[in-house]
Amino acid sequence: MTTPRPLVRPSRVLALALAAGTLLATAACSDGDTGAPSGSETASTVAERGIAAQTASPTSTSPSASASPGPELTERGARQALITAEDLEDDWTQVDNPREWRDSLLVGEVDVAAFLTGRSDASECQRLVDALYDETLLGTPSGASALTGFQDGESRLLYQVAAYDEADLDESMRWLKSLPDTCDQFTLTGGDSGDRTVQVIGLKLPETGDARQGLTVTVKGDSGGAPTTLTLDVAAVQLGADAITVTNGGLDGASHDSTSAAVENGTERLQEVRAGRTPRPTPSGVS
Repeated sequence: MTTPRPLVRPSRVLALALAAGTLLATAACSDGDTGAPSGSETASTVAERGIAAQTASPTSTSPSASASPGPELTERGARQALITAEDLEDDWTQVDNPREWRDSLLVGEVDVAAFLTGRSDASECQRLVDALYDETLLGTPSGASALTGFQDGESRLLYQVAAYDEADLDESMRWLKSLPDTCDQFTLTGGDSGDRTVQVIGLKLPETGDARQGLTVTVKGDSGGAPTTLTLDVAAVQLGADAITVTNGGLDGASHDSTSAAVENGTERLQEVRAGRTPRPTPSGVS
């Protein structure tokens, strides 16, 4: 014989409905009093924050901020990312065509281009000498590239923004980091300046970008029969597959403050471009 199932009394159903209504009303009042979101609103807010976290563009100049991959660097973007005289310390003025420096750079009575022309027995060190005041310090760019130059008395500053194959750029940064050990001192021979002694030491740069390396290169020898010393800061900062490079110095030494200003302000400008913004001030010739 089957035992009959107990019936749910109407009074119990009514009590349960009243209790549920009371809870909903209490939650609604609580939302109105405190401004706290309801359960469905909370879920929506969390989802929106998750999307925002994935799409937000970094604005900080910290190393972690630059780690997000940016859009492909364009020629216009590379020009916009170039520093201006306002980004440098001291009295730097922009020059018309710094690309000519590699072939002919007369500072006072010293032909710097000829002074740097020579051969080293070590290929790693030769690569550095060949890239001074050139556009290939980090290798040949694979994408957009822009260059500018400044002078202050007997000092010259060459500045480049360029896009590279990221694997090649990683290798070039490792090569730069190795130079204070592998090329701490070597001899440059040939050319019109006889033997020159080259020294390479590390240079501390501002903590910016994904990776960075600084060097101070000193070249000592004779030019035109007179003792000559050329001192250059060399700096590179990587942001993903893009990088900035700086060569700064001259016969009176290298202004480390100017190098640091170029690195710090230049990295910030490139980050702005990578985030889709236009840095200010705009370099001359770029609208």
